[in-house]
Amino acid sequence: MRTAAEIVLTAGEEKTLTRLSRSNTSSVRLARRAWIVLLASQGKDNRQIAGELGIGRIQVGRWRERYAKEGMAAIERDLPRGGRKPTVDAARIVHLTTQTAPPDATHWSTRTLAAVAGVSATSVRRIWRAHGLKPHLIETFKVSRDPKFVEKLEDVVGLYLHPPEHALVLCCDEKSQVQALDRTQPGLPLKRGRAATMTHDISVTAPPRCLLH
Repeated sequence: MRTAAEIVLTAGEEKTLTRLSRSNTSSVRLARRAWIVLLASQGKDNRQIAGELGIGRIQVGRWRERYAKEGMAAIERDLPRGGRKPTVDAARIVHLTTQTAPPDATHWSTRTLAAVAGVSATSVRRIWRAHGLKPHLIETFKVSRDPKFVEKLEDVVGLYLHPPEHALVLCCDEKSQVQALDRTQPGLPLKRGRAATMTHDISVTAPPRCLLH
């Protein structure tokens, strides 16, 4: 017959366990474990402790033995649970996020990607956070090779801010017979720590004009 582990407490251990067993802030499980150890230190066997606490004898024996071997740290953490661990293919989630797009949208949401990958939206959100992915964000940029770009920019902005007296400034960004073809510069794809990027302007069949009347 297997003998239950003997529990001998110091004055400090007994004080700590008594506080945990009576605390309103301790979890129910931790308070119960503290009671198991306290009753065991009084010389009671597992069956008696189980009867007093209304729990199973095997449960009593497990936590009694753990305390005897590892002390307070042993009862403050849960035992590892058995069974098969759920598998979430993080690499596939990252690939789908950065290399594909949903059929009817410009980027994935946690719900749409979760439905395709067969996981929970929480899992998708956790993987995005771990890999620094934010598919809902797009940063715009403008790259110009014109050596006089800054000079021209200042002229245009200055015209808006300080137009000549009695002048009407009109900006034409669209007109008939003008078709948007594509972005003027290729964007960068979504990756870890960086949102997808695309230039703020587009190439057209005829350039926009700013008119001064």
